Amino acid sequence: MAIRHARGAAPFVSSVPFEEARIRAASLYCSDGRYGEQFDDFLHNALALPRYDRLAVPGGPACLTGRLDVFWEGHSAQQGLDFLAAVHGLERLVLIQHQGCAFYRQWLKVRDEALEARQIEDLHKAAELMRRRHRELRVDAFFARRLEAEVRFEPVALPAGDGVLAQGLTSTQST
Repeated sequence: MAIRHARGAAPFVSSVPFEEARIRAASLYCSDGRYGEQFDDFLHNALALPRYDRLAVPGGPACLTGRLDVFWEGHSAQQGLDFLAAVHGLERLVLIQHQGCAFYRQWLKVRDEALEARQIEDLHKAAELMRRRHRELRVDAFFARRLEAEVRFEPVALPAGDGVLAQGLTSTQST
């Protein structure tokens, strides 16, 4: 069956070559498109994770907290990550929250003064859940902070057993 294209439009062919090898890493972050390029830059260049598997959903790791107000989102995200762990052989998961997330403000009704603390708490809960489901999985967590036109990625310390901080990246480094 031939693919139908918009009237008169030629198909787009990417100039980026396809690479077959999997890197066995995934990231879960918010789907806010204003941060997409920065997330890729950080994961590709600071963490050296080219071609990582992506799961972008409103609120990012908020969906893995086990809270009732994100039940369906959490169910879907868990199934997706379980699939990636089994089929793609995931060894590492990077969780990222970002400053001022509208999902927290609008959907979860978190007040501005409590927003960052709730996001950090949710990173801990998401990491704990994923480590329980996949004991072999290394889980790292980061908070993306906007500083005017720049975005700085700060490591979030997780309790022992939930993973380790990204090697070679300190809280004072930025991308």
